[in-house]
Amino acid sequence: QVQLVESGGGLVQAGGSLRLSCAASGRTFSRYAMGWFRQAPGKEREFVAAISSSGGRTNYADSVKGRFTISRDNAKNTVYLQMNSLKPEDTAVYYCARAAQAMAVLPLSSYEYNYWGQGTQVTVSS
Repeated sequence: QVQLVESGGGLVQAGGSLRLSCAASGRTFSRYAMGWFRQAPGKEREFVAAISSSGGRTNYADSVKGRFTISRDNAKNTVYLQMNSLKPEDTAVYYCARAAQAMAVLPLSSYEYNYWGQGTQVTVSS
């Protein structure tokens, strides 16, 4: 029932910026925490960032702290990931996801999300 569509990926030079967007369907978007994950070639999907249902709390993987910012606009059913100071190691397919439980607080594991977008490729050249 819930559909997530990511956009904004592309190729960027190291040190550059990209802003990813995730548009969500559904009538209860504002009740759920949202997260961003990424998967690089040959690696498992890893947590990047999460934001609470109201947007009042956020959490980030250590590897992106200070560089990435997650935000949301509940009126538009959209979550964003602003990525600055990009590094080649940020290269991956990025996925947005919705928490499986409305009461979940900043879930960090992919197991705690049950709706996923199709992914958008981010490639950072050196």
